Amino acid sequence: MQQKNNTTAIIIIASLFFIFGFVTWINGALIPFMKTINELTDAQSYLVASASYISFVVMALPASYILNKIGYKKGMSLGLIIMGIGALVFIPAAEARTYWVFLAGIFIQGLGMTILQTASNPYITILGPIESGAKRIAIMGIANKTAGALGSLIFGAILLSGIDDTKEKLAGATLEEKNVLLDTMADSVFMPYIIMAIVLFILGVLIRKAPLPNVDVEENEVIEEGKTAKTSIFQFPNLWLGVLALFVYVGAEVIAGDTIIAYGISLGFTGEEAKYFTTYTLLAMVATYGLGVFLIPKYVKQKTALIISAILGIIFSFCIINTSGFTSVAFVAALGIANALVWPAIWPLTLEGLGKFTKTASALLIMAISGGAIIPPLYGRIVDANKSELIANGIQEADAMSTASTESYWILIPCYAIILFFAIWGHKIKNWSK
Repeated sequence: MQQKNNTTAIIIIASLFFIFGFVTWINGALIPFMKTINELTDAQSYLVASASYISFVVMALPASYILNKIGYKKGMSLGLIIMGIGALVFIPAAEARTYWVFLAGIFIQGLGMTILQTASNPYITILGPIESGAKRIAIMGIANKTAGALGSLIFGAILLSGIDDTKEKLAGATLEEKNVLLDTMADSVFMPYIIMAIVLFILGVLIRKAPLPNVDVEENEVIEEGKTAKTSIFQFPNLWLGVLALFVYVGAEVIAGDTIIAYGISLGFTGEEAKYFTTYTLLAMVATYGLGVFLIPKYVKQKTALIISAILGIIFSFCIINTSGFTSVAFVAALGIANALVWPAIWPLTLEGLGKFTKTASALLIMAISGGAIIPPLYGRIVDANKSELIANGIQEADAMSTASTESYWILIPCYAIILFFAIWGHKIKNWSK
């Protein structure tokens, strides 16, 4: 009976991962779309990612408090409804073509996703044996990234269709003609976001009746090391190192998924061609998740999977910088292979042995998702700075843009180095004195 209930719960949680995967990974199409309709710099356009991921810092601890008060099911329902409200904000944002209103809608959706993530990640981690936690999260990842690939394709087709023709017309348009063109392009978000809002509201109601078993950790559980009972989350260095590893990982994952379309366009690919590039990254992740489900923990330990992932991330990052054209884009997509098993491995390695501190630790790990708000815009700033320097040295703007975009991927290398440290040593450090 318990196994049957757990299977049902896994399917329900997988559907939630599908939902916020769909919503999260449309940012890859939104970034070049927003850059065009609001006439933004690269650094400004990557605030799309910031608005989504910074919400995890704002909402993670309140989300933990909310879940303690109202429980998992009501919390998940609330998260879905808040995401629906965020989708509706896109309607007045498009009408006014005002960037900060778009960002507000993305931020509100992020608040709802924070509640969903805070509930679903620790839930799926402790739904069964901790040794197979990465396997269950890998299954969630398949649902998440499959939805992301679909979302990227659908919204890429809707938002980026005709973007190249629009850019050509804008180059020689009067101010009045430019406003008409950009307003028409902005209007393309109306229908997809209305449909998204309706679906989220319906699911928010349905999840209230979902049969989810209670898997809470006992509140009176005491964690001991030797003879000393631990009384604070600050006594777990492995937790804080896990938070740091997750922070840089999310930043690296968002760069791999959300910059690849803009990167392809900077290399000379058309919007029609580049709109598929985020899907390549996500399909690489889905394939690797499938391997994880098969291999972990029977053939490969969670720690080993994390070590291999970090090493591949470093290798692929060097390859991006030292290649050009579609080959370089392909290595950005290949980061999906390096990224896939990082999230599934970090969660169980970090939460193991935390007992009654698991909920608070989970909220801290969710806050680490803010890496997606900070590291991609930092990449955008590096691109802008490098481009300006190259133009000042006499390089043509198009060439300067492609070179700056390629070289700026060096920011990924220290991210994967931190993950590698956590995989080999960091997760073992249970005491600050060591």
